[in-house]
Amino acid sequence: MKSQLQRGGQTMINLIKNEWMKIFKRPGTYVMIGILLAIVCIFGAIEKYEVKGNNSSPDNRWEQNLKQENNALKQQAKSAQTKTEKDFYKQKIVINEYRLKHNIPPDATTYHIWDFVNDAGGLIQLAGLFTIIISAGIVASEFNWGTIKLLLIRPISRVMILLSKYVTVLLFALLMLSILFVFATVVGAFLFGFPEQTSSYLNYVNGKVTEQNMVLHLMIYYGLNSINMIMLTTMAFMISSVFRNSSLAIGISIFLLLTGAQITTLLAIKFSWAKYLLFANTDLTQYFEGTPVVDGMTLGFSIIMLLLYFLVFQALAFSVFKKRDVAA
Repeated sequence: MKSQLQRGGQTMINLIKNEWMKIFKRPGTYVMIGILLAIVCIFGAIEKYEVKGNNSSPDNRWEQNLKQENNALKQQAKSAQTKTEKDFYKQKIVINEYRLKHNIPPDATTYHIWDFVNDAGGLIQLAGLFTIIISAGIVASEFNWGTIKLLLIRPISRVMILLSKYVTVLLFALLMLSILFVFATVVGAFLFGFPEQTSSYLNYVNGKVTEQNMVLHLMIYYGLNSINMIMLTTMAFMISSVFRNSSLAIGISIFLLLTGAQITTLLAIKFSWAKYLLFANTDLTQYFEGTPVVDGMTLGFSIIMLLLYFLVFQALAFSVFKKRDVAA
C-alpha cells in the first residue's frame, strides 16, 4: 500500500513537471511575466511622480483630529439604519481609540514601500488575467493539438492527469502572485524607501484591535484579494475541460473578471438573493475592512458559498473529462 502511494505521488510529481515544462516552453509565458514586471515599473514611476513634492510634515494635532473624527463617527453611527453600517462605524471608532490610547499616529504622511506594495495589489487582477489564459488552454490545447491521446494511452488514470493540470495552474497563479509581491517590494524600496519608524497594521477582529506585522498583513491582503482570481481560474479550467474551447473559457472568464463584481453590486441593491452569486462572496476583505455586499452576510456564509462553487466547477470538469471520447 505504501509503495503504491509512493509510486502515485512520484507519478503526480512527474506529470506536474511535464505540465510546467510545457508552460515555460511557450514564449507567451515569458511575455506575460515581462508585461507584469513592466506594469509594476510604470505604476511605480507614476506614483513617484504624483507623490514627489506632496509629502507633508507630520501632523502634530493628530490626537485632536482623531477625537473630532470619533465624535463625528458616533453621530453617524446613531443615524445608521443597518447593523452592517453600525459595525463599520464601531470599527473605525475602536481603531481610533486604540491609536489615542497607545500613542500611535495615523499612517505616516510620507509615502513609503509598504504603501506602494499595498497599492500594487490592484495589479492582482492583471496576474489573474494571465493565469486565466494559462488555465483556459492547459486542457483545450491538448485536444486541439491532438496530444491528449499521447497522455491517455499511458497507464495513468484520467483523474490524475486532470488533477496534475489543475495543480500546475494553481502553482502558476502562486508564481504570478509571488512575482508581483516581490517585485513590487523591490521597486517600492528603490523608489520610496522604508518608513522612518517601524509601522504595524491595526487589525480589528471581534471588537478588539491587535497590531499585526505589516509584511504579514500585506501577504494576507494579497492572499484574500487573489480568491477572485482563483475562482475564475477554476471556472476557466472547467470550461476548458468541458467544452475543449480555450477561446470560450478565456472570453467568459475575462468578461466576469472585469464586470462580475459590478453586476453583482447592482443586483444586490434591489435583490437579497444576490448574496448567493459567486462575486458577492469572492471579496473576503469586505468582512475586515468594509461592509458586506448584502446586509446580513457573514464570513462563514461566504466561505461555504465559495466551497460550493468550487466543488461544482471541479465536479463538472472531472466528470466530463473522465467520460470524454477522444478516439475521433
